[in-house]
Amino acid sequence: MAVIVTFQYVALAGNVIAFQDYQPYLGVERSLWVGLENFEILVDGDPEFLRALRNTLIITALQTVFVFPAPIILALVLNSLVSNRVRQTVQSILYLPHFLSWVIVVAVFQQVLGGAGLVNNFLRARGWEPIDIIGNSDAFFALITSQVIWKDTGWATILFLAVLAGIDKSLYEASAVDGATRWRQTWHITLPGLRPIIILLFILKLGDSLTVGFEQLLLQQDAVGLGVAQVLDTYVYNNGVVGGYWGVAAAVGLAKGAVGLVLVLVANKAAHAFGEEGVYRA
Repeated sequence: MAVIVTFQYVALAGNVIAFQDYQPYLGVERSLWVGLENFEILVDGDPEFLRALRNTLIITALQTVFVFPAPIILALVLNSLVSNRVRQTVQSILYLPHFLSWVIVVAVFQQVLGGAGLVNNFLRARGWEPIDIIGNSDAFFALITSQVIWKDTGWATILFLAVLAGIDKSLYEASAVDGATRWRQTWHITLPGLRPIIILLFILKLGDSLTVGFEQLLLQQDAVGLGVAQVLDTYVYNNGVVGGYWGVAAAVGLAKGAVGLVLVLVANKAAHAFGEEGVYRA
């Protein structure tokens, strides 16, 4: 609780520098106030900011379409395994990548898909042309999406498997007696049982939708360039911590948080309209 209060709530006071020409050696008290001047970058069409926003939205869309459903599908597959021993073994193997840092994950992908990696060495040994994947900007979005799926899908199945374990087994037995196929059971029993947790996690995901993997992208910017690897989080880092434009970086970060808050509130209201609990009820 102390950690959460200190780094999540007390730290909110630092957003005041979004309205200042903040200088670290002067501090918040003596830095000049500039009002909304730092927020002008959001509306004046700054090319670097617009590029970061475009990349963020593309990655967010890809992760919503491919990453978010992946643990649901995997949980359904694991739940269909008859043998508990096989299921537990597969689960343990799939959980492991979650505990690897992004430094290690990126290194693993480079060792496998890089210019001197396992795949290209295999192709060269057979006289075939190597495939440029790691340094190919056209394949970058597909690459980082596959990295997220490989790293986090297994771990994300825990919640869905817990919900699946709580579904009344007599429902499946009754439907089987009535002649329902496995697909019908999944459609009419399993997915309705998962619906509340899916909606809850989706709403929470919206609040974090513009945060698309700072460390993962920062580690790979040199390989493909800022054209495709610059997102809002790395933009804040490159302009704030590295470039010294602390006020502008804080303004972008504050705006990103405000957008996430609005998305959560709207999605939660929409969930209520469809009869779901959502994250909370007012």
